Amino acid sequence: MGRPTAAAALLCQLGLSAAIQWLGLTESGSGVAWNESHHCRLLAGLVPDQFQMCRRNLEVMHSIVRAARQTKSVCQQTFADMRWNCSSIRRAPSFGPDLLKGTRESAFVYALAAAAVTHSIAQACTSGEVPLCSCGSVPSEVPGPDFRWGGCGDNLHYGLQLGAAFADSPLKSSKLGTQALKAMNLHNNAVGRQVLSDSLDTKCKCHGVSGSCSVKTCWKGLPNLGEIASDLKSKYLAAIKVTHRLIGPRKQLIPKEMDVRPVKETDLVYLISSPDYCTPNLHLGSLGTQDRQCNKTSVGSDSCNLMCCGRGYNTYTEEVVERCHCKYHWCCYVVCKKCRRKVERYVCK
Repeated sequence: MGRPTAAAALLCQLGLSAAIQWLGLTESGSGVAWNESHHCRLLAGLVPDQFQMCRRNLEVMHSIVRAARQTKSVCQQTFADMRWNCSSIRRAPSFGPDLLKGTRESAFVYALAAAAVTHSIAQACTSGEVPLCSCGSVPSEVPGPDFRWGGCGDNLHYGLQLGAAFADSPLKSSKLGTQALKAMNLHNNAVGRQVLSDSLDTKCKCHGVSGSCSVKTCWKGLPNLGEIASDLKSKYLAAIKVTHRLIGPRKQLIPKEMDVRPVKETDLVYLISSPDYCTPNLHLGSLGTQDRQCNKTSVGSDSCNLMCCGRGYNTYTEEVVERCHCKYHWCCYVVCKKCRRKVERYVCK
């Protein structure tokens, strides 16, 4: 057999990009009423299994559209100080090489998207938005002497059940794409959900005379998605480059380098190295950092030295208007003046 053509390779990538094409629901799904199953046909970015899930579970589609919106927003916020700033996610459901191939960046986006859809459904159950589910079950652990279980906890179990079915189905049903990329994306989806599950924490509300907090009602709740993204960013920075190799009776993801420890269920993994994202290269999915704002005093990833890749930076002055000299008036409002001040900005050459 000859080597696969460029067209065949592109077809494989496009087939697997379908796994996160649902992030495009922010465009096609935001104005949908979601009260008739034929509304699912209006959506761009759903694969057949997701389309069928949409028809069977119309009530969760609001949550999934919200998850798509949050994934795009939180990813860009989380990477605002990095050369790769997740701006390419705005192109959903069409993606560039940075998210089509098995890069470290695609590992993060898959994990975040999988966590987001589970997070959104779990909290929709709590708010009463989804009629087929309600509050999470009462924790099995015995409450302490100073609190009791009550309130309405996030329904993580239901979120995991539907979230995994929705996020993983394109990878399990698609006949396109390499087995290595499928295995990588399924692994990273699971990492996202595991980080979310591990974040479930006890939250409490105080009761008592004059707020004395003599008794607390507690429940299990999830943090905001930004905290999950922050944990996943740490895993992104420590992600392991892997290969898909036959180990015993089946293929597994194992470290590419011999001196790296085995892959854990909580590690993000990737197949190909990313460019440095310093200069524009459409074939690699790099937009470059020219005209990106940098921080002159920082020593981190947003520093002018790192962000500008040693090219230097330009300085300009900008006038900003801020609220100032605010005074509280009884009762109950605040009056502020508007002050103007000049600030220096720095952008990469």
